[in-house]
Amino acid sequence: MSSDDNPPGGGASVHIGSVHGGSLAFGDHGRAESTNHTTVVAGRAHGDLLTAVRTLRRELDEGGRTPADDEIAARLDEVEDEITGGGRAERGVLVRLRDSLAECAPAAATAASVTAVLQAVDGVLG
Repeated sequence: MSSDDNPPGGGASVHIGSVHGGSLAFGDHGRAESTNHTTVVAGRAHGDLLTAVRTLRRELDEGGRTPADDEIAARLDEVEDEITGGGRAERGVLVRLRDSLAECAPAAATAASVTAVLQAVDGVLG
């Protein structure tokens, strides 16, 4: 920084043209943190399943929850954790989700999302 860059009064100036990704912090106590997660899925079928699971989960979180919804949410979490952790979900986990949806599917407002998850599970199980 040259002396021409210092504004009157002795303070410093900062000019940032653009930032893509990362974190910035300014000031004496500034703090910046950045967390990035990358999910690598085993294939398109698992990617479609992950998308459908997240959509249904969001819809469950938006409404009033019943004990049946809590059961479904636990199964959705299990599938999402497996896919984000290892790129795929084990057959037993998928069967438990499918059975839970068949037994205690949430309200009709999420019927399209339930159907999407069931179709995606079938796509993975083949």
